[in-house]
Amino acid sequence: MRAVVMREFGDPDVLHVEQVPDPVPAAGEALVRVHAVTVNQTLDLKVRAAGQVRGTTLPHVLGVDPTGVVVDVAADVTGTRVGDRVAVLPHLRCGRCEFCTSGREQQCPNSRHIGVHRWGGYAEYIAVPAANLLPLPEALSFVDAAVVLRHAPTAFHLLRGLARVAPGDWVLVMGAAGGLGSIGVQVAKLLGATVVAGAGADARVGLARRNGADHGVNYRSHDLTDEVLRITGGRGVDVVFENIGDPELWPKAFATLAQSGCLVTAGAHAGGRVELDVRRLYGRRLRILGGAGASRADIRSAIEAAAAGTLHAVVDRVLPLDEAAQAHRLAEKGGLLGKIVLDPTGSVQT
Repeated sequence: MRAVVMREFGDPDVLHVEQVPDPVPAAGEALVRVHAVTVNQTLDLKVRAAGQVRGTTLPHVLGVDPTGVVVDVAADVTGTRVGDRVAVLPHLRCGRCEFCTSGREQQCPNSRHIGVHRWGGYAEYIAVPAANLLPLPEALSFVDAAVVLRHAPTAFHLLRGLARVAPGDWVLVMGAAGGLGSIGVQVAKLLGATVVAGAGADARVGLARRNGADHGVNYRSHDLTDEVLRITGGRGVDVVFENIGDPELWPKAFATLAQSGCLVTAGAHAGGRVELDVRRLYGRRLRILGGAGASRADIRSAIEAAAAGTLHAVVDRVLPLDEAAQAHRLAEKGGLLGKIVLDPTGSVQT
């Protein structure tokens, strides 16, 4: 099969399409023909640049969220059949720790990741544990499913599970035109919130507004705190949905929180080390919660909302597998309006 193989860490030029042996499903596994896989900052670009920090071994194939069609299953696999349309869930939980055995598997400290710790979906085929396959509704395309499942479960976990967003709440979504941010806008609206979208360019604010945000702020040309307080009549927001970790923007976003507000975060594309006003934290009874990952309930909510048309993927472009290195260059450059998706079949499939 053709796969984008990485034999050293470095810039996008380390990504090369090669012919490699077709994977064979081991016991408990299924073989999936990949129709779509997204390109991600943290789990693709940063692993490509310095994957040894995350325990990635070489040679390696990136791609954490492939979708496609089952073409083979091991003899002991039941409940998964050849021809099934599926998404691959990336987390490999240990199944033994106190979190896995108490229904809190998203907190598993021993979790490993498809596309980081074993070969991923930048390839024509991928062999994965059948337990990691999620059936896809016919109404949901492979491209849309890959994008939605990359970010929507996390958004549900952060906004519904941790921040407990309720109808009438005000939510500020940072990076509101990015992969996680654009889904965060939509999930906050589904939960009944009034949404203020924060983004770094007028075009990106406009995209967030088209995705359902009630208000928007270009935080590169306006003071974020002043604008949000103006929009909310001086009250501030109940929840900040933060996924950037920018040392300049993070304090501005934190300062928009109303009394007893909550900042939830998963992501640190801009560095991750920020200043914290501790007096404001305890004086206003604020909360800061980190929450990567998602539960099966969050995943179900994402799929159901996408299939019903109440949650949609925001896609900048779909590229063939041969252009994986170019996809990484575009993602590094920034300014994308949605996700980049790779299609190993050579054409966009539905």
